[in-house]
Amino acid sequence: MIIDSTLVLIIVCSPFLYYLYEYSPEGKVWETPFFTITSNGYKNLYISFWIYLSKIVPLLLFILWFLTCRHWWYHVILIPISMYAFQLTNALYKNSAKIDEIEIYWLIPILMVITPIVYLIRLKLFDKLVLGIDLKKIEAELDEYDRKENEAQHNNEIK
Repeated sequence: MIIDSTLVLIIVCSPFLYYLYEYSPEGKVWETPFFTITSNGYKNLYISFWIYLSKIVPLLLFILWFLTCRHWWYHVILIPISMYAFQLTNALYKNSAKIDEIEIYWLIPILMVITPIVYLIRLKLFDKLVLGIDLKKIEAELDEYDRKENEAQHNNEIK
């Protein structure tokens, strides 16, 4: 119950989390007693916070969706998670001149792994649920057929 309430609270607060950049301090540096935040090569803190939060909030929501999804295809959610993670990493990289441009090249290996896995799961479910094909039953029938054939061949050898 506590976990569910926390998840709901995070989801409800996500628009407010996204618009936190509106309250960023002016200038290129924000010094607090605990830490110092710089604009990291962007024009000012407002822009850098806007870029970071535009990556963090969807990433957080996709991670929550992945962790709570009960559908067979939930592995596909890893693709946008990895995309936002790569974009956030690139945005946080000091003085990055280009953002949201080269992440697709990092996603290609992830796509090459996740897509066939999800497609194979889909095929097995489609065969079993829609077509009524149970591969274990077919395997058992083939084994039984082989056993009978071997038994008949063995009986013919004895005669």
